[in-house]
Formats: sequence, C-alpha cells, structure tokens
Amino acid sequence: MISSKRYKIIFAFIMSLLMSCIMSLIVTILNVGMVINIVIIWLKAWSFSFIIAFPIIVIISPLVHKLTKSVLKEEDTHIKKEEN
Repeated sequence: MISSKRYKIIFAFIMSLLMSCIMSLIVTILNVGMVINIVIIWLKAWSFSFIIAFPIIVIISPLVHKLTKSVLKEEDTHIKKEEN
C-alpha cells in the first residue's frame, strides 16, 4: 500500500484521471458525434487533457482547499449567529 504521505498526489492523479476522462468523452461526442472511430479520437483527447489536468490539480488544489475552508467557516459563523 502507498504511504498516506502521498495522499495529495494520489488524490490529484485519480481526480485528474477521472475528470479528464469524463470531460474529454463528453466534449469529443459533442464535437464529432458518435462516429465509427470515436474511441480513438476520444483516447487522443483524453491523453492530452490528462497531461494538462494532473499538474493543474496539483498546483491549484491547495488554493481550492483554502477557499473551501473559508466558505465553510463563513457558513458556520453565519449559522451560529442565527442560533443566538
């Protein structure tokens, strides 16, 4: 098993793999339709989008975590004010 120290990298890898897969498939179908060689076209798009998505997720995930925490803190503060 992989060490939990590598959590952020593994998370970014899996997230970028799945998101680039889904998004590239949808965009490919929207752009070219259900043609005979759709799988080859999609795999080319997926490989390119994954190469871009992985480093982007690694780079921006700390910012997204901070933004998420700030939104949740504001929400928690708002709820506590309403309770009083």
